[in-house]
Amino acid sequence: MTNNRDNRVEPEASKIRSGTRTLFVIEFDGTDFSGFQIQNNARTVQGEMEKALSKIYKQTIRLHGCSRTDAGVHARRHVSHADLPFRIPEEKIPLALNTFLPQDICVIAARIVDEDFHARFDSRGKRYIYRISDTRCRPSIYRRTACHVPVKLSVERMQEAANHIIGTHDFSAFCASEGLDKNPIRTVNRIEVLRQPITNQIEIMVTGESFLYNMVRIIAGTLVYVSQNKLTIDDVDALFINRDRRRAGKTMPAHGLMLDEVFYDRVDIQSLMLDVFDPV
Repeated sequence: MTNNRDNRVEPEASKIRSGTRTLFVIEFDGTDFSGFQIQNNARTVQGEMEKALSKIYKQTIRLHGCSRTDAGVHARRHVSHADLPFRIPEEKIPLALNTFLPQDICVIAARIVDEDFHARFDSRGKRYIYRISDTRCRPSIYRRTACHVPVKLSVERMQEAANHIIGTHDFSAFCASEGLDKNPIRTVNRIEVLRQPITNQIEIMVTGESFLYNMVRIIAGTLVYVSQNKLTIDDVDALFINRDRRRAGKTMPAHGLMLDEVFYDRVDIQSLMLDVFDPV
């Protein structure tokens, strides 16, 4: 049983100075959230985090996220930051916050950072993973975290097509219409398609500097279409010329997508994870 008294923060004893900018690494199951960004009359990750922060610090705390995830999308290492009114030991911040957070959110690390650090604008890239169960029967155990495609897919064909997507292109064909007001030029640094030996699921790992709306889910749908012979490699190449969303693959369901990691020059997120899951 957790002793909540050990996780409480004593403001006066811990106060050092105002405006302590703190980075949070957050893991969440996105199934029951309407995305990360706070919305009226909707349950969001940002909303739950800000409520927990406000309970600890007894005032309104504004959280700034590295990206807005859609409803149903999960995160293993989502990064956000907030300016806190007083400083407490970094290792106690996750314990304190998790006392007030619901089961589908967990703060797994925290780090006090420079006052000009920004979770979104300092990011130099992200890695997403899209998971697919290509079995005849729909697996109930992975129903929240993997999309079911009831046809055997070819990892080799999907990787071949993925190699033609890597690079700097006009990704208009890989963007939902709601996001077409932005500059469609994006750089995808790496796409790796593999089959996990234990779960037998296909994982599509996409690493890039920034992404358009639904871009990773449309990339995944396009690779599935290539495996199903609904598109050819030449069709994939043509998408960067015709820029026609209707000619790409479908937008895969949100629940198969997970934000896996966010990359920074100023903070090594990987190093923060070294002792997170050690036994207590």
